[in-house]
Amino acid sequence: MSWTDERVNLLKQLWGEGKTAAEIAKVLGEGVTRNAVIGKAHRLKLSSRASPIQQNKKSVKTASPADRPKIKKQPVIKNINFKGKEIPLSELGPKGCRWPNGDPRDKENFSFCGCETVDGLPYCEEHAKIAYQLVSRSKVINVDHLDGQAGAPQDFDIKHAASS
Repeated sequence: MSWTDERVNLLKQLWGEGKTAAEIAKVLGEGVTRNAVIGKAHRLKLSSRASPIQQNKKSVKTASPADRPKIKKQPVIKNINFKGKEIPLSELGPKGCRWPNGDPRDKENFSFCGCETVDGLPYCEEHAKIAYQLVSRSKVINVDHLDGQAGAPQDFDIKHAASS
């Protein structure tokens, strides 16, 4: 199959009328496929059209920023050393915090927090703050939150480049 001037003009006309590539291929006949029509239209730089699949999608209406509920960001103060009541698994009730304390292999010192849980969570309020944290792209690191174990600049072997 070759693209004659007559076929190219017919392609341009049908494309301009909004016919689909499959419909144009049927009109042109003689072994012209839908993909051949699309390829030729692309090479001729005919106007692009939206995909029929995209046209059938219904637009999803999202809430505007003004309609969204305002959530106050509160600094989370984590008390990682909070161990609660330190009760064994055998005494842990259905509303007892499931936060583990210690190494489970150490049967003598292993326990659970046991404080009253927050509704819908397996942890008390203190441990829920540690387990469930909001992730933020604009997280700001405050120097006061660092534990100071990183060391001071004089503790590091800093090499300076020679100036020319």
